[in-house]
Amino acid sequence: MKKTILFDLDGTLIDSTSAILKGFDVAFLVHDKKEPDHDALKSLVGYPLEIMFEKLGAKKNLIGEYVKEYKACYEKIYLDETVLLPHAMDALKEASTFADVGVVTTKTSKFSIILLEHLGVMKFIKTVVGRDDVVNPKPDPEPINLALKRLDKEKDNAFMVGDTIMDLKAAKAALITGVGLTCGYGKESDLRQFSEHIFANPHEAISFIKEA
Repeated sequence: MKKTILFDLDGTLIDSTSAILKGFDVAFLVHDKKEPDHDALKSLVGYPLEIMFEKLGAKKNLIGEYVKEYKACYEKIYLDETVLLPHAMDALKEASTFADVGVVTTKTSKFSIILLEHLGVMKFIKTVVGRDDVVNPKPDPEPINLALKRLDKEKDNAFMVGDTIMDLKAAKAALITGVGLTCGYGKESDLRQFSEHIFANPHEAISFIKEA
């Protein structure tokens, strides 16, 4: 039976840090607020936008406006300012030879599919589950469960590969194997609390999954 491999996007397969930072800066400046601390912002990547803005000090009743400003800016620049991480292309290519591959992200699936097409890797991916496809994003198991349902796959031999504890917590909650990466936004010490399978990049993770 073919394995199932679900990948996170930001910090796992792609680097869109500059587009994310610019989007947040614009949203805060529109509201006459100081740009957020970029290190604090980067530590929140992986959470839904609403939670990121709240944790960075945006007023609760204005968060919808902040998100709108962010998306308007991000939409203009994300294709030009996003690159595949080293080893991501090889990892996806190899994964697709022995597994059904999906993406589970907190970005919207609409933008994610356009981006993955633009980066030349959508051909390796059978489904993309984004924030707009679920009620409860990671760390809830709902996005993983939806991806498995779309792929018509069971939980046996299913893996979630990601760079933050949200990915690993979601994997645990969905009762599949979580595989952590240190090439993104999460700290290795945090990742190790939720999985014993931690690797430097997605290709190393795929080599492990192939033999698992």
